[in-house]
Amino acid sequence: MSSTPPPTNGAHVVDAVSDAPPDALGSPEADLGFGTRAIHAGQAPDPTTGAIMTPVYLTSTYVQEAPDVHKGYDYARVGNPTRTALEANLASLEGAAHGVAFASGVAGIDAILRRLRPGDHVVSTNDLYGGTYRLMRQVWEPFGVEFTFVDLGSPDDLDAAITDATKLVWIETPTNPLLRVYDIAALCDVAHACGVDVAVDNTFASPYLQTPLALGADLVLHSTTKYLGGHSDVVGGAVLTSSDEWADHLRFQIKAAGAAPGPLDCFLLLRATKTLHLRMERHCQNARAVAHFLRGHDGVARVMWPGFEDHPAHDVAARQMRDFGGMVSLVLEDDEVETAVRFMQALRVFSLAESLGGVESLVSHPSTMTHGSIPGDVRRAAGLPDSLVRLSVGVEDEADLVADLDRALASL
Repeated sequence: MSSTPPPTNGAHVVDAVSDAPPDALGSPEADLGFGTRAIHAGQAPDPTTGAIMTPVYLTSTYVQEAPDVHKGYDYARVGNPTRTALEANLASLEGAAHGVAFASGVAGIDAILRRLRPGDHVVSTNDLYGGTYRLMRQVWEPFGVEFTFVDLGSPDDLDAAITDATKLVWIETPTNPLLRVYDIAALCDVAHACGVDVAVDNTFASPYLQTPLALGADLVLHSTTKYLGGHSDVVGGAVLTSSDEWADHLRFQIKAAGAAPGPLDCFLLLRATKTLHLRMERHCQNARAVAHFLRGHDGVARVMWPGFEDHPAHDVAARQMRDFGGMVSLVLEDDEVETAVRFMQALRVFSLAESLGGVESLVSHPSTMTHGSIPGDVRRAAGLPDSLVRLSVGVEDEADLVADLDRALASL
């Protein structure tokens, strides 16, 4: 990775800082651990001041030496040095050649789908984020793009769903909110044998727990709002790929459609990724304790967490993930929506709120919150009961989280 930004629009780039220090890690393939790359990848001390943190470049435009002769940047919608550092950092964490940052995760999904044309077909997991489903069904389907939603637990089911018109397979794993886990490598083998590209929403796992590109995926999507940001203070998205063709398409969409992240958002994300490995270890540790506590409680009928040995895809999760993540879903013994609401309102350490992946523990009701845009019959057919509660387990003290859940359950 170079500390000099890449040229844009084929413009001639003048060497602004010939003595700029090299990137802290050299090439993206440097044989260094995840934590080291999380802290250093894509960044170098500022050549002017020596500042160790990448500056926030709050500018809308860049002065040019002559028309289309500049230092790598011409207009801030197209590129920004703070964004460049973030994109290189995220690409390193996912093992990708290219990183493209967006204003939100949904904007990244939309940019991927913009490569499709009327008559094209997408096969997607049927248990997925409600915003993804809404974008596919209510925005792109009216333009003639067709979508089929299936349980991808079996590669044979994917093979049966692919048609001559299929151009993309969309995988979410672990899924939101049922925490199903799909075999990325096996599904990629099926898709690629049919000439179809694969995109994986890796938001729930983060690159610390799972790297889909190494398993054969063509694209990886993140809502960087979640674990990558990790502090509930920024909204963003990113797509990572090693395909030059896909990267060119995504960067064109940023330029043409304008879903660019702001430089301060990029700075906050760069700051956050430096502790991603530390936070994810604590998220996983706490989620393990919470899942086992809930499973042993008489007031809980069902707990969904891939770390249980009897989880239908536990072996897949153990093989393709470093750990089992910070998300836990449950259904109470009294399987009524009203009881679930009372339970959530009784919690004090867990906050009732949208989103996930922050240091704060959150509780949500997918059927009326994150997945409210999916029709009830479709949700239930996919196995999502109206009473399901989703926990995003934060990094607080484990004992306090368990005690909070215990008190809330006792109040029912």
